Amino acid sequence: MTTTPIAAAQSSPHQAAEIFYPETDGMPLPDGFEQEPHFIEVVSSIRFHVEGPTTAVSGNTFIYYAEGYPQRSVSPDCYVAFDINKDSLHLYDSYRVWEVGKMPDFVLEIGSSSTAANDVGPKRTLYASLGAREYWRFDPTGGDYYGEPLVGEYLENGEYRRFELTSDADCPARGRSPLLGLDLCWREGRLRFYDPAAGRWLENYDETASARLAAEAELSSERAARLAAEAELERLRQRLK
Repeated sequence: MTTTPIAAAQSSPHQAAEIFYPETDGMPLPDGFEQEPHFIEVVSSIRFHVEGPTTAVSGNTFIYYAEGYPQRSVSPDCYVAFDINKDSLHLYDSYRVWEVGKMPDFVLEIGSSSTAANDVGPKRTLYASLGAREYWRFDPTGGDYYGEPLVGEYLENGEYRRFELTSDADCPARGRSPLLGLDLCWREGRLRFYDPAAGRWLENYDETASARLAAEAELSSERAARLAAEAELERLRQRLK
């Protein structure tokens, strides 16, 4: 959500042990009420689908890209990094590119009144220079911030090229992310994810939690019915005796 001035990544290992890299800037989200519901849905949907032992999914945490220069950081609304050692992320509670070994592969920004200009300008340039392989922008309003509801770009020779978007009955704006293996779909101000291999829409946190509660309730009901049946069987046995 925030970013610092663009500069080439530099290293100064002899200073690294003396440098403090904050886990937060201590400031509230600039457009929290506007962005938070979308932030939760996007991150939770992707996390349930792709996160694993060597894949990290997060958002609104600092990515430090120049060792020894804590002012050089950026905080995407959502990012995904594949084929990494996740120990350094848990150790520092931030993403330090020189510790992880690479920039996140996938980054996504959610448009808002205070961040849109930065998302399509300085941040886009920064992500390309750092090697983020896909950069997506989602505009909940349908175009008030970015001029269009959904934009997906891939890195080619150091520059971003657009993915082709399609439109259908389910999605006024749909794009395929090769990295995630998912379709991103803008519909009525919401960003949803479709898994073409499984032929299903991904659930977000609330939907997954509701499904889990429903499953637990069903198991509880089945257990109660089984106990009741066993009790009735025992009662009949006693009568036969």
